[in-house]
Amino acid sequence: MRKIVIMGAGGRDFHDYNVVYRDDPDVEVVAFTASQIPGIDDRRYPPELAGARYPNGIPIRPEAELTDLVREHAVDEVVFAYSDLSYHQVMQRAAIAMAAGASFTLLGPRATMLRSSAPVVAVCATRTGCGKSQTSRAIGRLLMSAGLKAVLVRHPMPYGDLAAMRVQRFATQADIDASNPTIEEREEYELPVRDGLVMYAGVDYEAILRQAEAEADVIIWDGGNNDFAFFRPDLTITVVDPLRPGHELDYHPGEVNLRLADVVVVNKVDSADAGAVAQVIANVHAANPSATIVRAASPVVLQGAVSLVGSKVLVIEDGPTITHGGMPFGAGTVAAHHAGAVEFVDPRPVAVGSIAATYAKYPHIGDVLPAMGYGDAQLADLRATIVASGCDVVVNGSPFQLRDLLRLAVPVHDATYELAEVGSPTLADVLAPWIERWKR
Repeated sequence: MRKIVIMGAGGRDFHDYNVVYRDDPDVEVVAFTASQIPGIDDRRYPPELAGARYPNGIPIRPEAELTDLVREHAVDEVVFAYSDLSYHQVMQRAAIAMAAGASFTLLGPRATMLRSSAPVVAVCATRTGCGKSQTSRAIGRLLMSAGLKAVLVRHPMPYGDLAAMRVQRFATQADIDASNPTIEEREEYELPVRDGLVMYAGVDYEAILRQAEAEADVIIWDGGNNDFAFFRPDLTITVVDPLRPGHELDYHPGEVNLRLADVVVVNKVDSADAGAVAQVIANVHAANPSATIVRAASPVVLQGAVSLVGSKVLVIEDGPTITHGGMPFGAGTVAAHHAGAVEFVDPRPVAVGSIAATYAKYPHIGDVLPAMGYGDAQLADLRATIVASGCDVVVNGSPFQLRDLLRLAVPVHDATYELAEVGSPTLADVLAPWIERWKR
């Protein structure tokens, strides 16, 4: 019997286990390891999900314990199952696994994609923070305006009770609130639901897919980080980011998505340098010459048309984008500059608890505050850091309603952004023949 450890970050790892290993009598999965997301290690994958062969579930351990796990259990194979790492970082982990004595495995689309009876549009990316979410929402609106029932299935974010999160369906804000979500979950769920999309997420994507199929004319897969889809797509749309030129060829599995793409959305052409846009387009042509290219902007609007001239401004940005996504700032900073902000409060010197630890782990982050809220304790740290900053006003670049959650005494202005195609073809042009086929 082959002994396996699955390296993950609370998402792809569980899916790969469910689809490939759960029912394999020749395999024993001795542990998962967890990284990237705070507080998701030192748990168990519960027996309700692990299956009959694992009556006690499967331990989830910190990734730092990988060498000990491989040696202690004589592990034969380490399966890498998370996303948005540079090739150097992936191979570092391969070296650690191999030095401990194990083989190192990457599972591909054929082994892990589930087949759907409904059409699937997959929206993926080459890095975290490229603009998948606004692209998915734009596609959802196009499908709904054509009279099709579009259901959005989001890449997993199972940071709570895994058994309770097996299948999650969100059709209203009340559904979202009742799930006791993290900030990252709110960032991904709230805007699509406001647009009228039904959303699914969870842990068991076979069960999720079967339930979504029952109510969908078309399923939109919304990937996490730069992961490839869990469902076999009819159409793959990959978003690239010219603010990080070259990353589309340097990160795993982002380059997989680039090469799989039928359509590549080159986003942020309004804010990226023209030379960077040209470099990214050249890389797309080299890697995937048959892909259709859609150019797009992500114009940022500060709600309320407020002026920030003379204010001490604290900018809060989308957490994943500026942590493992590698960006020093995001949409909130852009919106604040447009509104006349000159004095930006640096929250790093007064950061509290787990927020201070986040800055230590990701030293590239600039003078912005990552919207970290994986549990009540971290939410309290986030609020305490905002209060300690002494700011006059908060600009929220994270796509969730921060003011309602944290109940701050200072004004909070949300920065919003939607996809806006530049020139042609547009997403409507790309989708038109598919929509005609799906309406028959």
